[in-house]
Amino acid sequence: MPQLAFANSFWESYDVLERPVKAGVRKAMQKFQQLTVPELHADKGLHLESVENARDPRIRTIRINDFWRGVVLAPDDGSDVFLLVNVVPHDDAYTWAAKRLYTTNSATRALEVRNVAAIEQLTPALEKAAAAADALLFATYSDTVLRELGIDDQVLRAVRTIVDKAQLRAFETLLPEDQCEVLQYLAEGFSPEEVYRDVIAVRRPVDAGPDPDESLAVVLANTTSRITLVTGPEELADILEKPFTAWRVFLHPSQRRVAYRTSYGGPVQVTGGPGTGKTVAALHRVKHLLNRSPDTRVLLTTFTNALAASLRENLAVLLDDDESLLTRVEVTTVNAYAHGIVTRLDGRAPSPIGDREERQVWQRVVKKLGLPWTEQFLAQEYRHVVLAQDLRTLDDYRAASRRGRGSALSPTRREQLWPAVELFESMLRDQKTTTHLKVCARAAELLASSSPTHDHVVVDEAQDLHPSQWRVLRGAVPAGSDDLFITGDPHQRIYDSKVSLGSLGISVTGRTHRLRINYRSTEEILAWSTGILSPVSVDDLGGEGSDTLAGYRSLLHGRRPHVDGYGLEQAEVAALVERVEGWIAQGIRPSEIGVCARFNVLLDKAYDKLAAARVPVVRVRDNPGPGTDGVRLATMHAMKGLEFRCVAVLGATASALPFAREVTPASVDALQHESDLLRERCLLFVACTRAREALAVSWSGSPSAFVPQAG
Repeated sequence: MPQLAFANSFWESYDVLERPVKAGVRKAMQKFQQLTVPELHADKGLHLESVENARDPRIRTIRINDFWRGVVLAPDDGSDVFLLVNVVPHDDAYTWAAKRLYTTNSATRALEVRNVAAIEQLTPALEKAAAAADALLFATYSDTVLRELGIDDQVLRAVRTIVDKAQLRAFETLLPEDQCEVLQYLAEGFSPEEVYRDVIAVRRPVDAGPDPDESLAVVLANTTSRITLVTGPEELADILEKPFTAWRVFLHPSQRRVAYRTSYGGPVQVTGGPGTGKTVAALHRVKHLLNRSPDTRVLLTTFTNALAASLRENLAVLLDDDESLLTRVEVTTVNAYAHGIVTRLDGRAPSPIGDREERQVWQRVVKKLGLPWTEQFLAQEYRHVVLAQDLRTLDDYRAASRRGRGSALSPTRREQLWPAVELFESMLRDQKTTTHLKVCARAAELLASSSPTHDHVVVDEAQDLHPSQWRVLRGAVPAGSDDLFITGDPHQRIYDSKVSLGSLGISVTGRTHRLRINYRSTEEILAWSTGILSPVSVDDLGGEGSDTLAGYRSLLHGRRPHVDGYGLEQAEVAALVERVEGWIAQGIRPSEIGVCARFNVLLDKAYDKLAAARVPVVRVRDNPGPGTDGVRLATMHAMKGLEFRCVAVLGATASALPFAREVTPASVDALQHESDLLRERCLLFVACTRAREALAVSWSGSPSAFVPQAG
């Protein structure tokens, strides 16, 4: 009986197929497993056909139906492992297959693929251009050094034509993945020794001999990061039912070097735009840390409960539900972790209030003291200055920096404001309540005088954490190697937290990595969504400079986002129902569809109309499990960190984005006003970049000025 393996290129093609085609794939794969190897080669109904003029003689195609064919790499060495690499329309299958060549990387010993025809076609013309160039990108590296890093003769010839990083990026989709990543490292200034350590050594089999073993079965076994080997019919049925789950924890080569580096000398920061795999890298880093030692305790933490639930679900997938590993990981929000610390060490559970209640307390403070500031200004001053710098006295406040605050406060004004801080905290004590950030401040204080609780902390969606929360995490783990692994994207900052990591004892100097390739969304969705932020600049994750989306790109392509306005909200919701029904008819599972809006009022209307149309629907706030069927409904804030094959963004109106109540008037604080507007832009950007294949953005009445090409 043949063994069947799947390349990750197959999952990319399989995920976008309509339901009847997927059923045909499953049927063909089941029949494949029932035949013997001789029967397969004898063409027993699957039409296992050679490809004329194929660059790789092992390439075959099999029949899925009259219109679709699977592309298979067949063994020619007596082994019984067949690799399914793609599902392509019939006429395109032969053209696609004929151009591909599968080889063994001489350094990593993994299977890799290239578009050999395209490289051959481009190289001669580039060689002519390179002859006239003043400098070449890889001129300082000898052929011997590049070959030791796995660069083979064909790629080496192309490499010697590359002038700059832009030209390398143009080549990336044609080159074998491991070789491409080696070149990316070298182009970024890493030494050959560092590239060998971080790219080659972590993938090369321990028992690798001097020469690569070309047996397909052996090479596939060496390529576990990109190949899924199926051992029997039950496993085949299970994996074909759960491709999207498998995709969410798949690690691409550009992320693997970050996640599986043996050790870092201190805190590590990984940044990148939406879909670049920061969360996946964080999950794999947890796996790496757990496998290094049987006693390791890891805190995997993030900002919201929905994100924590998603991390918990995906970590279980990655670790194959291995309880011996999962019990050594605490997955929770920073606030929940801090709450547990205070409860345990103070002997009583704190009772934090929400944002609305906190605003009401500040209103009472303003009224009682007759202050010249609004409750919004005082709340922001308390958050961004007092709590951010852990100020405890008036003297502390007098000396504190107010960088980033747009309205200057003289010493006299500071003395006038400080009683408001004291009254606010006194009112909380009288009510026997507190705030979430005050709980974090207390937890950090308690941890400073007690023992750390974990060996490693892995932080996802770090851009929204407040300095008080960072102090908690700093206290949760002893300072040293591999203490903090931090992932985030300042372009997705939707809670206006301003942080300088260095000032909090978290120095990432020399240990910062940027991911640039979006593996989630199509280039069409990405380019449109990036237009939301194109008019503005964004501070970096550590608050020390600016961040940019330059070089951020996707290798996937698909449909352009559907952007449309409606005269009435009822018409917008009716169009949503029709769109969701259309996605489901195409074979998209309801749970792979996300619908979001700024406010729950509009979501409730969408829920009612979808339910009335017999479309299964659930709310993200109710924490539906991975097995729960239903379209996911969430506010834009709750979409953070989630991803779906299809996303509909409702209510992108001028009154919702920006929402006036969340924006400080420029007359009160000009800098805060701009910061608030940026946060509102980021909120829409986050919502739109949750989509992998299809995005629809709609509004009724006047569209938000943030929506590209809406006006």
